[in-house]
Amino acid sequence: MVTDPVPGSRALREQYFRSDAMDTLVLPEDDRLREAARAIEVAMQTGLVASVRAACERFLNQAAAFYRVPAPRVRVLAARPLRVREGGWATELFGDYDPRTATMRVWMRTAIRQQVTSYGTFLSTLCHEFCHHLDCVLLGFRDTPHTRGFYERAAALYHHARGTPRKRLFWLPMPGGRWRIDWPRTNRGG
Repeated sequence: MVTDPVPGSRALREQYFRSDAMDTLVLPEDDRLREAARAIEVAMQTGLVASVRAACERFLNQAAAFYRVPAPRVRVLAARPLRVREGGWATELFGDYDPRTATMRVWMRTAIRQQVTSYGTFLSTLCHEFCHHLDCVLLGFRDTPHTRGFYERAAALYHHARGTPRKRLFWLPMPGGRWRIDWPRTNRGG
């Protein structure tokens, strides 16, 4: 994962740095999100979009109620879009969020083999998109940039919902003021 570049406009730059500095997220002290996340895991085993969507709606309603924001709409779609680039490399879109409509889209099947994606990947995407929703609705950001703080907040929500220990993310600087996660160091724990 790589952060977005620092924006050029002053207002967006201030928002970017506010997001970057916010590396924590208040989490429920109870199991409401874990139980809702487990329902997603069970629904994914059916391979049925309607079942997965209903479980996602339950999770998002629980999360939105905790943060006291309106729940976003969610569309669960089949195979991920594949974007092929010149030079032979390709990327898959796992999910997105439209702040104008407060709607997120998440894809539950891989692009090439069209197999149901792993539960961890799917839940991570759902938490990521919900954090975009929180940026816009709770924090009032006009834009919702991928900053180090954003990735930290999304990871906190994911690990809480999954019931797994949170990993500290280690970052490596890149040209142009961007950062990328140092996965070997993050996975080692330091």
